[in-house]
Amino acid sequence: MVRVLPTIIVPFKQIVDIKEIKVDPSTQTPITVGIPRKISDVDKNALEEAIKIKEKHGGKVIAITMGPPEAKTALRETLAMGVDEAYLLSDPIFENSDTLATARILAKAIEKLGEFDLIICGEMTLDGLSAQVGPRLAELLGIPQITYVRKVTIEGNKVIAEKDLEEEYETVEAEMPVLLTVTREINEPRIPSLRDIMKASRKPINTWTASDLGISKEDVGTEGSAVQILKVTVPKVERKGIIVKAETIEEAAEELVKMILKEGVLGG
Repeated sequence: MVRVLPTIIVPFKQIVDIKEIKVDPSTQTPITVGIPRKISDVDKNALEEAIKIKEKHGGKVIAITMGPPEAKTALRETLAMGVDEAYLLSDPIFENSDTLATARILAKAIEKLGEFDLIICGEMTLDGLSAQVGPRLAELLGIPQITYVRKVTIEGNKVIAEKDLEEEYETVEAEMPVLLTVTREINEPRIPSLRDIMKASRKPINTWTASDLGISKEDVGTEGSAVQILKVTVPKVERKGIIVKAETIEEAAEELVKMILKEGVLGG
């Protein structure tokens, strides 16, 4: 039976603003303490697309994020954009979860929520760039997935999506429920009005722990992760400081080309 009013779930991530990250010169490691946090850019596109579908077809949009209690700020922003329900998945044992463990946590939350028609994710988060959470989530839920979507249309119980394959576009159809990962080209996220922000501040945010989801520590965090990040460092770049001296610009250019060829940067 076709459900006239769709339920759309949008998992998203709050990340540090990568434009604000500085590097500790003594260790060459990123400094993230005290850096402002925000909704990952492409996740905002996912939220916007879900809200646009709701505005056209009715139904409701549910936003979910995993993180510390401070992530409620990001959930408030989604409510101001037009999301109907907001859920925070927060538990100390969730820390250091990789994409696999994160997908497990999200899958448990979505199963607890019940029936849904669409899951819309950003193609990737800007802090990890793995593009794995969406596909892993679809696999765990046993539903079809359409990735790298730049345009989507809903017709009855069917989703028609245009995929970006870099060199060409591909149109794919699937019956709901289905998971989509979208690209930033799909839309331009709205900026909530002051009135919407004020209304969102009074809306409830639901918080679920590992116990609420019925998930054990063996399946999440470091224990439940297939990948462990031991250290993140920034490559140290040193300039050679070579100065090209010549009588004319032409001679300088010729000498520079010779030096570049010698370094193997360009083919001979």
